[in-house]
Amino acid sequence: MSRRGGLPLAVLLAGLVLPAVGAGPAQAATPSFDVKSLVKPAAAPRAPDARLAAELAQLAPQRPGHPDLFVLGFAGDGSEQVFRNEVTYLRDLAARRLDAAGRVVVLANHPDAPPARPLPEANLHTLRQALAGIAARMDPDEDLLLAYFTTHGTDTHELLVRRDGERDRLLTPARLREALDAAGIRHRVLVISACYSGGFAKALHDPDTLLLMAARRDRPSFGCGNDSAATFFGRAWLVEGLNTTTDFDAAFVQATAAIEARELAEGLEPSRPQINRGERIGARLAAWRAAFTPGPALPYPFALEAPASGRVDAGTEPAEPTPSRRPADTRPTP
Repeated sequence: MSRRGGLPLAVLLAGLVLPAVGAGPAQAATPSFDVKSLVKPAAAPRAPDARLAAELAQLAPQRPGHPDLFVLGFAGDGSEQVFRNEVTYLRDLAARRLDAAGRVVVLANHPDAPPARPLPEANLHTLRQALAGIAARMDPDEDLLLAYFTTHGTDTHELLVRRDGERDRLLTPARLREALDAAGIRHRVLVISACYSGGFAKALHDPDTLLLMAARRDRPSFGCGNDSAATFFGRAWLVEGLNTTTDFDAAFVQATAAIEARELAEGLEPSRPQINRGERIGARLAAWRAAFTPGPALPYPFALEAPASGRVDAGTEPAEPTPSRRPADTRPTP
C-alpha cells in the first residue's frame, strides 16, 4: 500500500530498510533487503490470546439451514490508523448490512486509545487462533468466511505485520494458506488490500475461494498514511461497493472502475486490482445472498475526500449495478 501521491514507504526492519512501496513515477527506489533475514526458527507454541479467546467465546453459532457469513478483519500495520479505520468499519458494516451480527472478529496492531474499543493483536498466532475459533462455530458445508487483510505489502509478496515495541514480521502467502487450511474453513472470500497483492493468487487459489487483490503482483496500490481515512481499494470496494451491493464480485467491478478513474486523475501508475474466482464459490455466495435481506447502507465514520464524479457515496442505497464488464479472472501461473 502506498501513500497518495506516490510518497515512499520507508520501513525499518531490524535495522534494514524495506524497499519503497508505491513510489510515484519519479520516485527513486530505496535499497533492497534480504527477506530471509527476517525469518527465524520456529518458536515454541504460544498461549492463546486471552482477549481474542473471550471474543471467540461470544461468537454467535451458525444457524442450521441458513448460510451464515463469518467475518475476519486483519489490520497488519499498527503505525497507520487508516488500516484500523477499515477493519472497524468492516465490523460494523458486516453486522448491520451483511447479516453477520455476532459473527465478526477484528484483529489490529494499533495501540489502545480510549474510548475506542481495545482489539486483539494481529499476527500469525492470533490469525490462526481466530480462524480456528470461527471454524468451530461454522458448518463447513454451509457457511462462508469473509477475511479482509489491510496493510502494507512488499514487492516479494508478503504482508507487513507491525506493532509498536515489537519486531516487524512478514505474513507470506504460504503461511496464510496454511492457516486457512488448518482451520478447515472451506468457503472463503479473501480480500488482500495491499501493494503487490496479486502475488497471493497462486498460493490462495482454490475452487471454493473468491480472491480479491488490490493490485497486480508487480504494482503498488494507494491510499495509506496517517493523513488518509481509507485506502483507494478500501474506499472503493468496502465503503462504496458494499453499500451499493452485497455481491462481492459486483462490488469489485465497481471498485476497479472507480480506482482506475482516480489513479488516472491523480497521475498515478495504475494498480490493476485482480480477481480470482474459484469454480464453485459462486453458487455458495448466491445461496448466502438469497438467504437474507441486506440492511441499510452505513456511512463511513471517518472524513473522506469528496468523491469523484459518478462515484457512489457511502450512506446511499442505489439500485444494484449491472456491470458493463467483468475484469479478467486471474488464474495462478503454474
